[in-house]
Amino acid sequence: MTSLLHAFLPLAELAMIQCLLALSQYTVLRAGVFSVATAGYACLGAYSAAVLVTQYGVSPYMGIAAAALVGLIAGIVLSIPLALLRGTFQAIATTAFGEVVCAMALYAEPITQGAMGINGIPKVVGPLGLLVALVLVTILIVTISRSGIGRAFDAIRQDETVAVSLGVNVRKYHAFAFAISGTIGGLAGALLAFNTYSIVPEQFGYIMVVPVLAAVVLGGRVSVAGPIIGATILTILPELARPLAAQRFFLQGGILIFVMVYLPDGIVDTVLNRIKVSRSARHLVLQPQPRSS
Repeated sequence: MTSLLHAFLPLAELAMIQCLLALSQYTVLRAGVFSVATAGYACLGAYSAAVLVTQYGVSPYMGIAAAALVGLIAGIVLSIPLALLRGTFQAIATTAFGEVVCAMALYAEPITQGAMGINGIPKVVGPLGLLVALVLVTILIVTISRSGIGRAFDAIRQDETVAVSLGVNVRKYHAFAFAISGTIGGLAGALLAFNTYSIVPEQFGYIMVVPVLAAVVLGGRVSVAGPIIGATILTILPELARPLAAQRFFLQGGILIFVMVYLPDGIVDTVLNRIKVSRSARHLVLQPQPRSS
């Protein structure tokens, strides 16, 4: 039994990192922003932490804090030009941001070691550390979701014009969403670096963008549990279907097509919506009917 648990620990660690990245992506989608910049934030966070620790002897925990700060700054800076864009144009611009960051990591060889990546990163983050980080980030997002910021996010996502008419400052709340997403993305990148011993620029390209976005679409972008469930499914499924692991992108694509056709709100949000409808119908049935005179 113990050997079985040890065998699945790396998979659990990967799943928790993917959950953190999915929560970063979820934050901007919740606010009605079509951003795919999470991989760029993770790249900045991972390289910032790795360079500080391996080249300057900084404590890994200070490196993690610095990575979150770098992600926060990147999110705020990115929100300024993107305030003028919407929809597909936001997706294109944030995709370009991720590609630029990966290119910087590839060609800034004196700092990042280029295509060889940074090796010899101390592994100071294990399953317990990842679990604590995931729980804290989830609590933070749940708290924000239940606050005025979360209600403003929902109003903007549902109808930006109506939100503006109600006095919601769309630019300010988009900046909040980018800042929160950048902080979580930078944190996840640092945790990834301190969990895998080495990082290379390629792992922060489309190979990260697609699963992270797919996790939110699969789980749902309203409930906080949505991206966590989606990321967990997409991480564990290739391992359960090991013969199909090499075709994981085809598998993910097929799952997403099925979900978009039959569960357009995502797994978690669809289930929650059906529960609400069922409760409302039951309440109407049980409600006493007025007597006719």
